[in-house]
Amino acid sequence: MSDNKTPNKGADNLGNKKPKLPPIVPKFNFYWIYGIIAVVFIALQFAPKDAALKTSKTKFFTEMLPSHDVEKLVVVNKERVEITLKKEALKNEKYADLKARTGIFATEVGPHYFFEISDVGSFEVDLTKRQEGFPADERLIAETLTQHNYFGDIIGWLLPFVLLIALWMFVMRRMGGGPGAGGQIFNIGKSRAQLFDKDSHVNITFKDVAGLDEAKVEVMEIVDFLKNPKKYTTLGGKIPKGALLVGPPGTGKTLLAKAVAGEAGVPFFSLSGSDFVEMFVGVGASRVRDLFKQAKEKAPCIIFIDEIDAVGRARGKNLVQGGNDERENTLNQLLTEMDGFATDLGVIILAATNRPDILDSALLRPGRFDRQISIDRPDLNGREEIFKVHLKPIKTAEGVDPRKLSMQTAGFAGADIANVCNEAALIAARNSKTAVDMKDFQDAIDRIIGGLEKKNKIISTEEKEIIAYHESGHAISGWFLEGVDPLVKVSIVPRGVAALGYAQYLPKDQYLYTTEQLENMMCMTLGGRVAEDIIFGRISTGAQNDLERVTKMAYGMVTLYGMNSVIGNVSFNDSTQEYGFTKPYSEKTAELIDIEVRNIITKCYARTKDLLLSKRDKLEELSQILLKREILLQHDLEEILGARPFDKVAEEGTAMVLPTELADETSAVIDPTPIIE
Repeated sequence: MSDNKTPNKGADNLGNKKPKLPPIVPKFNFYWIYGIIAVVFIALQFAPKDAALKTSKTKFFTEMLPSHDVEKLVVVNKERVEITLKKEALKNEKYADLKARTGIFATEVGPHYFFEISDVGSFEVDLTKRQEGFPADERLIAETLTQHNYFGDIIGWLLPFVLLIALWMFVMRRMGGGPGAGGQIFNIGKSRAQLFDKDSHVNITFKDVAGLDEAKVEVMEIVDFLKNPKKYTTLGGKIPKGALLVGPPGTGKTLLAKAVAGEAGVPFFSLSGSDFVEMFVGVGASRVRDLFKQAKEKAPCIIFIDEIDAVGRARGKNLVQGGNDERENTLNQLLTEMDGFATDLGVIILAATNRPDILDSALLRPGRFDRQISIDRPDLNGREEIFKVHLKPIKTAEGVDPRKLSMQTAGFAGADIANVCNEAALIAARNSKTAVDMKDFQDAIDRIIGGLEKKNKIISTEEKEIIAYHESGHAISGWFLEGVDPLVKVSIVPRGVAALGYAQYLPKDQYLYTTEQLENMMCMTLGGRVAEDIIFGRISTGAQNDLERVTKMAYGMVTLYGMNSVIGNVSFNDSTQEYGFTKPYSEKTAELIDIEVRNIITKCYARTKDLLLSKRDKLEELSQILLKREILLQHDLEEILGARPFDKVAEEGTAMVLPTELADETSAVIDPTPIIE
């Protein structure tokens, strides 16, 4: 049962105490000074230059001039007329707007008003006409004045250049090292590695990594090398230069590297193999040099290269020129930096890949990667530990047992288990539940294995009957054949994109297969097609995926594992891609291979047909029950077919492998082709 207490606010989702972070202080940016200067300039340009109020030419000629209120007129720069009133006129109520002005804009000296003109000559003529009849001593004469705004002229002349220089500096900074697609034009040869040190500490530790006990021991030893080097060097040993994490996708390679970054206490450089790849010649090698230069300056430290197969692919295997040459140059530089003539100590390299077979042999040799740490799918106990980690942040109901969940998720990787827990929580929330129970986890597992249930897919009665007999043929064939994985569940509920039904099997921990076991698996896979042939006398397209699997297995027996007496003990597997697009055998041998593959499949088809004919009553009974219930579990099959004669009680803790690709048009069976390395 899971603890449903409210999580500690000072802890993360995994229960670990969060370290206190220093208060975030905004960093000083030199652009702030530029912004302040620009605001000041704008304010000076738009600030009032005097206390004069704007008026109109008409008001001047109709009100101010006839009443003899004007003391002086000044034409400034032939475009602006400034009016200064007499002191006694300022007391007049019609100029009350001047009295309302206070502060720095209040003045009695003048000018008090101004208006704009378009032509000085016409204004002077008009002024003279308007003053006809005035006494000579009261006539106004407009003075002319030319003013120079030196500050404004300088700003107007310099501003375009300042803007151009600022734009040029901005572009140079962006191209020199800023983020974005075009941010590395002049700094393109610099490393893109992300540095984690005491200022940017990683909170993930080895406690957060479950199900990888053996791999953790290997990696923890590397961390111990960095913390206590004298413990090993006093005996004459040398610190390993590198470790390669190898395993299928989702098994926790990157997570383990994050835990190393959190535990090591030394600078940690993290980047991807694709970060070295660039379209420009020499960029990849330059980035490798810059990376190791930075690492040596901060030694002792760790460099983690994720997906190293992007740059470490075996040289000389690709006939395409151009980009391949640049990648090989990058790899050559990486090999030199890892173990070259002037290699320094103190830099340990971790790398991760799920395709070790395509890596260059020079990259894998001791002295570069001294250790290859295999990270495989977890066993039963490992899956249980992973479930415990991912169930911590989930509010679970009573009865949720990580042990039972681990037994039902055979072969799931860590990422798959995390997805199961998340899907279960989403399903429970969708159903407005207060806690996640086992039913939600069962639905999540079914959804991940078989796909989303298609409740709205309308299937005719005839098609549904074909699907039921097809799945029953799989179930009975596997039930009475030795060496076939035990059946766990049969369903004719549509799931996924094209899965109209599926059969789920529980593989055991087995690495070697005999010829008889492979043939029995082929018979089980052909059970659906044979059942359709027996019951309906015709076949459907539902067995397409079954035939694909059977063909693959048969070709594997003949061309890979030497399990055919006619072809002999030969293997045409080209794991190193040495032959390229050519075949390592003649056309006559190819024809013989095709004949033997067809003979094997024909033999298995005949065996399956004989078996289902002898069990036809069970086939009919199982199909009818499946049509009514739609889903049958293992105990239901035991009631109908009896106890499976070949089942043995498995020891608790036995590792199991996930049935791969559990969905096709009408069935979902495992791909039992063994992988022998």
